[in-house]
Amino acid sequence: MTAGPMMDPARFLDEQLAQASPDLLRELMSMFVNALMSAEADAVCGAAYGTSSPERVNARNGYRHRDFDTRLGTIDAAIPKLRSGSYFPDWLLERRRRAERALTTVVATAYLLGVSTRRMEKLVETLGITRLSKSQVSEMAKDLDAQVEAFRTRRLDAGPYTFVAADALVMKVREDGRVANVHAMLAVGVNADGHREILGLQTSSAEDGAGWLGFFRDLTARGLTGVRLVTSDAHAGLVAAIGVTLPGASWQRCRTHYAANLMALTPKTSWPWVKTLLHSVYDQPDADSVHAQFDRLLDAVEQKLPKVAAHLDAARADVLAFTTFPKEVWRQVWSNNPQERLNREIRRRTDVVGIFPDRDSLIRLVGAVLAEQDDEWTEGRRYLGLDLLGRCRLIAMAGGAETNGTAPEVNSDLTMQALTA
Repeated sequence: MTAGPMMDPARFLDEQLAQASPDLLRELMSMFVNALMSAEADAVCGAAYGTSSPERVNARNGYRHRDFDTRLGTIDAAIPKLRSGSYFPDWLLERRRRAERALTTVVATAYLLGVSTRRMEKLVETLGITRLSKSQVSEMAKDLDAQVEAFRTRRLDAGPYTFVAADALVMKVREDGRVANVHAMLAVGVNADGHREILGLQTSSAEDGAGWLGFFRDLTARGLTGVRLVTSDAHAGLVAAIGVTLPGASWQRCRTHYAANLMALTPKTSWPWVKTLLHSVYDQPDADSVHAQFDRLLDAVEQKLPKVAAHLDAARADVLAFTTFPKEVWRQVWSNNPQERLNREIRRRTDVVGIFPDRDSLIRLVGAVLAEQDDEWTEGRRYLGLDLLGRCRLIAMAGGAETNGTAPEVNSDLTMQALTA
C-alpha cells in the first residue's frame, strides 16, 4: 500500500530545473526517502494516510525529524510517528548513530593529534572517512560533548532507585606524554518504573576512596534516593563510599567476584569441591535454606581449610545480603553479571581506539554508548515488575524496622579511609 504523493513530482522537477538549483539532487533524495518511509508507515497502519478503512490497525501521529548524512549532504528525514507502538526505518538509519558518531570523532581526534598514525589511518578508512578537517572534528565533538554532558549531569528524578550496581572499567589514556590507566566509574540503577537506568559516569586516576566518594556524592546531589541494595565488588574505597553516602542501604558483595577471591585463597586441589558447595548455597529455594547450606559449607571446610572457613565467615553477611529480598530478584541483584553485557558493549567500542588521546575523548565515546543504552532500556521491557519492586521496598523497610531503623554495619576504618583519602 502506498501513500499519496505530497506534491506533483513532474511539477516539482520542472520548477527545480527552471531555477537551476544546485540543491536539486539533495531535494529529490529527501522527497524520495520521506515518501518511502511514509509508504512503509501506511503499510504498518493498514491504510493510507488520511483515509478511513476497516483494515486500519494503527494511525499516524506526526513526525520526528532526524538528520541523515548522504554523499549529497545532510537531509532532513521525517520519520512517521504512530499512535500505538513505534516505527523506525532500520533499512535507512542506524539506531546507534550517536555512538558511531562518537567513535568517528574520537578516532579522528586521535588521528589529528598524531596518535598511532598508521593505525588511525586504517581505522578511518574502515569507517568510510576519506577526508576530515579540524573544523569538522571540532563541530562533531562540540555537539556530542554537549549531549553527553547533559546526559551525565541530568537530574535523577525517576526514583526511588531500589537496586544499584556499581563497577569500574580500566582504560588507557595518553597524559603528559605517557600512557596511563584511567578508571571509568559507572553505576546502573532500577528506577520506580522498573526499568534499568544509567545513573552516572566519571573518570578517576585511581579506583580509591576519594574517587568513589566523589562519584556517589554527585549521584546523591543529582537526586539518587531510595537505594536499598548496592551490588559491587569488594573494593575498599567503593564499599566505604556506599556507607558514607547511602546510609540505610545494604551492600551485596558480587558472588562472581567473591568466588574469584575465595579461589585465590583455596588450595588448587580443594577448589573443585569447595566451589561445588559454594554454588549449592545459591541453589536453595528460600532464604532459610540458603543460610542453612552456608552453615554446612562452613562445617565442611572448618577442619581441613581453616583460612577458607574464616574468609567465608567474615564475608557471610555481605555475600548473602540478597536473601533479604524475594527470590524472584536474586539473580538480578546477587552479582554484577547483568551489567557484563553493558561492559562488553563499552569494550567493543573502546577497543577500536585502544589508547585514548585524552580523558575528554574517553568521556565522549563511553558517555555516548551509555546514553544510547539508556534509551534502549527506557523503550524496552521492564527489568523488574512493579508489583515485585513494591514488595522489595516493603520488605526492605520492614527489615529496617526490625533492626530499630539502624543502617547496615560498615567498616569504620574503610569509611575513614574514604573521607580522608
